[in-house]
Amino acid sequence: MSSTPDQASQSRKPLVVLIAADTYPPDVNGAAQFCYRLAKGMGARGHEMHVLAARNDTGPSFTELRPEAQVHRLRSHSIFTHPTYRLCYPWEIKREIALLFDRVKPDVVHIQCHYMIGKATIEEAVRRGIRVIATNHFMPENLNPFLPFPDWFLKIVAKNSWRDMGKVMGKAAVVTTPTPLAAKAMHDHAFLRKVLPVSNGIDAAAYQAAEDEQITRYDYPTVLFAGRLAEEKHVDVLIDALAKVPAELNAHLEIVGGGEFRPMLEEQVSRLGLTDRVRFLGFAPDEELREAYIRAAVFVQPGTAELQSLVSLEAASASTPLVLANAMALPHLIDEEKNGFLFEPGNSADLAEKLTRILSLPRADQEVMGAASRAVADRHGIEATLKTFEDLYYGASYEDKIV
Repeated sequence: MSSTPDQASQSRKPLVVLIAADTYPPDVNGAAQFCYRLAKGMGARGHEMHVLAARNDTGPSFTELRPEAQVHRLRSHSIFTHPTYRLCYPWEIKREIALLFDRVKPDVVHIQCHYMIGKATIEEAVRRGIRVIATNHFMPENLNPFLPFPDWFLKIVAKNSWRDMGKVMGKAAVVTTPTPLAAKAMHDHAFLRKVLPVSNGIDAAAYQAAEDEQITRYDYPTVLFAGRLAEEKHVDVLIDALAKVPAELNAHLEIVGGGEFRPMLEEQVSRLGLTDRVRFLGFAPDEELREAYIRAAVFVQPGTAELQSLVSLEAASASTPLVLANAMALPHLIDEEKNGFLFEPGNSADLAEKLTRILSLPRADQEVMGAASRAVADRHGIEATLKTFEDLYYGASYEDKIV
């Protein structure tokens, strides 16, 4: 008989929680941010938090004390196909992970990946009889741009990666992923039959302008993108779309983030004669990104491999209309076109048409769309996410919500 959240909430004592992740700040991506927010939120609930992740440079393993957790950095190695990803060799980390278990004595383990760190951690936890929760943030296809192989071989790699995901995460007590669409992908490709959708969660209030706060808007409407400048984000489609928006709207584009595709995107902007209307802001501190969300007339996510898209949720929290690619989990953030539109992935003309529809609206109508975006974001509150994972840590199964 499965336990319920109410049953699991009885006689609770603080737990020692070990989060195992292949990516963690200072890495800049949605999975890293989720792990940080999870560690911070669970620590605020009184639990002793530990994070296991690769170190970001060369050297031996070490532990750093951060405000949100003790972060145990494993020795790692760079790979020539990716500018930031670090690879941990199993034969180097297995013993170190076992020694960490001896020292930390976790009550529950929460893996965030099925690759090197997640696989070695879940194996050690299962061997010791420790409860494991597994969360997937990743599409194996995300790696394709960094693998120097032909398409036919990449399909084999992706198929094997999905299969390995099923084998590794199938050992967990509960498997989660951010959205029902992501859960379906895990059903179809990893053959995991019971997957619980749990939103990554967001502190929506943090992105809302205060009543007395003054954030200066430009004299022209701004389209915003935030994220890693990588192939699967398709920022080139957004730049092409900007060139197709009617000139009289004087739309500008702000691009927040960095990545290996930035030089190619800058060349594209120059070639299209958009230099005076496109700004590359690079990596922006949280407060600057927050202001960019509030300042923007519309936020665009053209990526096609998003399991939830935290940046889109952050923009929605700032009461910003959305235009999102009709791919993977992005459609669940559009509420019947009340808060924005979906566009055909890769179709810059369709994206331009959707941008034009929003930018041509009176300011009051844009604000109505923004309020609808905020209502969507409110359904993904971080407190509900933390409560769900805390219940899972204590033994709840949420069988009635598994898909």
